[in-house]
Amino acid sequence: MGLSERKEKIIKAVVDSYIDSCEPVSSADIKEHHLPSLSTATIRNELATLEEMGYLDQPHTSAGRVPTANAYRLYVEKLMPARKLTQTDIAIVRKYFDHQITEINDVLRSTAKVISEITHLTGIAYVSGVSNAIVNSIKIVKLTPTSALAVVVTNLGVLKDAMLHTSDDMPEEYYSSASAFISRAFSGHSIGEICNGDELVDKITDEYRKVFNIIVDVLKTYMAEDNRDVVLEGSCRLLEQPEYSNIEKAKGMFELLESKEKLLNVTGGSDNIGLSINIAPCDGENSSPECAVVTANLTKDGVNIGKAGVIGPIRMDYSRIVSVLEYIEKTVGELPAGKQPAEEK
Repeated sequence: MGLSERKEKIIKAVVDSYIDSCEPVSSADIKEHHLPSLSTATIRNELATLEEMGYLDQPHTSAGRVPTANAYRLYVEKLMPARKLTQTDIAIVRKYFDHQITEINDVLRSTAKVISEITHLTGIAYVSGVSNAIVNSIKIVKLTPTSALAVVVTNLGVLKDAMLHTSDDMPEEYYSSASAFISRAFSGHSIGEICNGDELVDKITDEYRKVFNIIVDVLKTYMAEDNRDVVLEGSCRLLEQPEYSNIEKAKGMFELLESKEKLLNVTGGSDNIGLSINIAPCDGENSSPECAVVTANLTKDGVNIGKAGVIGPIRMDYSRIVSVLEYIEKTVGELPAGKQPAEEK
């Protein structure tokens, strides 16, 4: 059975009202604030029909209706109004990105923080496309007789610094020469090519093979699925939402936030979908809490480097969150590419 235009307007009215108030919506509320041309009797009949169709629920016999997951899905697919970001929100985003950010992890941290600050929900960001990053250069600096610090600079930014350990005390000149040699060999190649390319291995002379092998191991570890960094910000903001005054619901959400595997599952993992809205009713079998996740891809130089988004109750302001994520996606895409760190004096 299809939905008439009137039924869709009523669903939109219920969702909009419930997002604002977190209170069941009555026929009188809908008539007064949304559809004054309809009689309360007509609205009541439509509400009863929509409840039978699975779009609305009535918590108590004498109470108004609340949206179900089906109603929210229809809302975001068809009924949600487009929103522009306010100047205040734009200023907050610029505050986090108005300085040069060279490390990928710093991009993730700033992204999750600004999302949480603007939406008052939990912000999440993670890297998923590092294998496509193109290496610009590699710098190796001696720290102790048997250790050195390696910095891999890519077109997406600087990867996490990595420690190199050797059994021999190598002079500083060795690491300087190794940096230049390996940079020439790696430059212009993606991390995936470096980790899987036999042709690159053939370019490395025995003199630098030990350092080469260590760096490749570092890159493989960074690419590994189980070692993907997931940045969460504002987890405690969930407690500001009325839904999580219920101890069991709050416990379920915090258990989700503590599990990297579950988080990656609900946020879409490593898929390449752009803007994604996942509305998940409570799943008793898998102990998954009722929640909604809205994510957007993060891209640099046309390469998908990961995802960022919001985790919160199903009752969230989707139109505003979508506008926030679209603006942040654009801002991250315009960040300067990674540059070679300055030489130490």
